[in-house]
Amino acid sequence: MTINKQTWPEVINQYEEMISGVCRRAIDLHSNKLVVEFELLPPMTEYPEWGAEITTLLLESLEQFNKNDGLKSALRATIIDLSETDNGLSKRTGKGAELTYKSAELCCREGAHLLSIESTGGKKLHDQALMMADMKGIICSLGVLAPADMTILWQQLVNISSASGAIPAGDSACAFSNTAMVLADKGMIPRILAAVIRVGSLVRSLESFKQGAIGPSKDCAYEGLYLKAMLGIPISMEGKSSACAHLSHIGNIASASCDLWSNESIQNVHLLSGDAPVVSMEQLIYDCRLMNQSIKDGSASQKKLQEWLVKSDIAFDPQAFVLNPQFAVDLAKVLSLDMDPLTMTIKAMDFALKAIENAYNCGDLNIVDTELPWIDRIAAELAVISTDKSELIEQVKGIYPDLDLSNN
Repeated sequence: MTINKQTWPEVINQYEEMISGVCRRAIDLHSNKLVVEFELLPPMTEYPEWGAEITTLLLESLEQFNKNDGLKSALRATIIDLSETDNGLSKRTGKGAELTYKSAELCCREGAHLLSIESTGGKKLHDQALMMADMKGIICSLGVLAPADMTILWQQLVNISSASGAIPAGDSACAFSNTAMVLADKGMIPRILAAVIRVGSLVRSLESFKQGAIGPSKDCAYEGLYLKAMLGIPISMEGKSSACAHLSHIGNIASASCDLWSNESIQNVHLLSGDAPVVSMEQLIYDCRLMNQSIKDGSASQKKLQEWLVKSDIAFDPQAFVLNPQFAVDLAKVLSLDMDPLTMTIKAMDFALKAIENAYNCGDLNIVDTELPWIDRIAAELAVISTDKSELIEQVKGIYPDLDLSNN
């Protein structure tokens, strides 16, 4: 729906209806703990007071359910990154940056327990490079521009959240690796490329934790798996129960290492059984019942369930293969936190590509014939990419002369 001053009362009604419905269903199904995420829509960050108003509404409702029904909950506020609209030499200056920070400040001040963002530093370059399957541009975005932006952004967000007692929970590479996943699902780019980008995106998200974020990570930040292996942080994940938001080939394996299981954004429409957020809440609860029961039954049961979740997906798509917990552990062993972001991005992508190729050669991974040449193509490009940041930027400027790389 259109969000403006005239429709704002109806927007409020929508959120009141959703939070009441999902909390009531949780109680009816004997689930006494949940994390609610409020992903602000662009107008709610452009007008920070609107986002703060809904934050207050949600918290008041959650508190009432806690008081009346014993439902324990936490609220994550995920703000929109408006800084890509800025002009100037630094991405984190200008009106867009001011509104982004103001939105975070007000949501935390109103009482949000967790603060997150889906930041977009480097996305302009990444979008163009992705459509050209240009590894130089992709790596320059993920390994140079994005980490530099994340450093500035998360220093500020950690300060903002700490001032209000909120938890700086982390970022998401959704604008990069999930864009690649969706394009791969539509057959517009190779799935191998999307898988390699997924792994390389860990570096930019790692920067938020270097600056003080502590998790639980964002549900759409599938790279959280690698950060968990490297840092031991708690992570949110989404898979088959987020199909209302996006399709994927990672429905089961994504849950094999999660600490929070999520459904992503659900449109508030009416289905035969009830409103979609309520229906989705029920699906989440049954998923979590199964996972929690495996824990109660002991480590053998837990490992067996994890094994089934992995095996049911891993062989069908390279994007599923790189979400194998064992792959994440092996990757963590070859990376070092003191690596510079560019070197780490290249090394992570190279490791992923070799692991994908080895799994295919061993008959453990299915790759369609038309995609096989991409293994050699990506490997050849990775082998010649400069690890000198300034040199790589100059090379990429020659490929994309219309982009101001200092303003991405």
